[in-house]
Amino acid sequence: MLYNAYELQRTMMSGAAAWASVGAELLTNPALPVGYMGLGPVMASALDVFAHATAPRGKPDFGIEAVVVGDEEYPVTESIVRHRPFANLLRFEHAGLPADAPRLLIVAPMSGHYATLLRGTVARMLESSVVYITDWADAKLVPASEGRFDLDDYIDYLIDFLEFIGPDTHVLAVCQPSVPAYAAAAVMGKTRNPCRPVTLTMMGGPIDTREAPTSVNDVAMNQPLSWFEHNVVTSVPLTYPGAGRQVYPGFLQLAGFMAMNLGSHMMSHYGMFKHMVEGDGESAAATKAFYDEYRAVCDMTADFYLQTVEHVFQKHSLPKGEFVHRGEVIDLGAIRDTALLAVEGERDDISGIGQTRAALHLAPNLPAAKKKYYLAESVGHYGIFNGSKWRNRIAPVLEDWMRTHATLKRATNA
Repeated sequence: MLYNAYELQRTMMSGAAAWASVGAELLTNPALPVGYMGLGPVMASALDVFAHATAPRGKPDFGIEAVVVGDEEYPVTESIVRHRPFANLLRFEHAGLPADAPRLLIVAPMSGHYATLLRGTVARMLESSVVYITDWADAKLVPASEGRFDLDDYIDYLIDFLEFIGPDTHVLAVCQPSVPAYAAAAVMGKTRNPCRPVTLTMMGGPIDTREAPTSVNDVAMNQPLSWFEHNVVTSVPLTYPGAGRQVYPGFLQLAGFMAMNLGSHMMSHYGMFKHMVEGDGESAAATKAFYDEYRAVCDMTADFYLQTVEHVFQKHSLPKGEFVHRGEVIDLGAIRDTALLAVEGERDDISGIGQTRAALHLAPNLPAAKKKYYLAESVGHYGIFNGSKWRNRIAPVLEDWMRTHATLKRATNA
């Protein structure tokens, strides 16, 4: 009933958004004088904000058409190089990259948003690397006949993608996938898989949520797992290809994130309204672009979601040495040569300071020279992987880490 009620509400709001958009266009039509006087601009701006806030959204495009390297601009090629039921592996490259450019697999979160949330991450790293990214599917669009998808499958997908890309690949895990990416590195390290990552960078990841718990961690800890199963897991309606699949809907995840900082989101929309009244279209467009991405949400399978809540946030299975993959306990001591970089934001309100850094202490057989911690001052969760501080301060640290350890590995193998 939960999903069906949401679909009914979404349909009604879509109609209201369409009418509001029509009203805003009429009030801003140069042929109508009402748009130039009195409350005309105010009413038009209010209708436009309402239409934008309530309009339905699908999966965004990456839309990275070109990158600038030095003084040259190069067109970017985006392609699907591997297809799996629950994810596509995308590759981004351009003609300005040298033949020996590093290959970087960016592991996008499966946490209610699409991989395009990392558009800025891809664009920046594409300046120096061939970039691959996990483009996770919206679970409601995956037919139930494709079977389940859980944490074991997530780890298997990462291993499969790394084997497809080949040896000497670097991995960047942003937020939630830090845990399965870390686990995958250990699994591949134990078997001495030649395609195990050269470096693994974890940014804002919940490796050990007992360190500096945030409100997100508190929500997961304050309720038993059965509460999540009975209150936030629902079936996909018949109108979607994944009809009948049990999912954690993206709209609930979005509602939770919006509620965490409701005041800030309200002020952002009020600011957008004022910019539009004042005729500052550029500032209003920037706010719209952010929320176009932020409100574009997708569902994740109930199996994956519940296992993440249980093992990452409630039982802390990985830092306790109790995390299991395909029936076998994961040995983090098997990570012996994958260089680890942990990046945290000083103002991160989702993954507190110390949660990602814990990964460095959990790899006892990895030399200290292959471990690095970087705290980004005055940076929140989103700013770790997007924005000017990511581009100018954090990305260079990552590039230097990749370059240093790629060189060391070549020297060792020589």
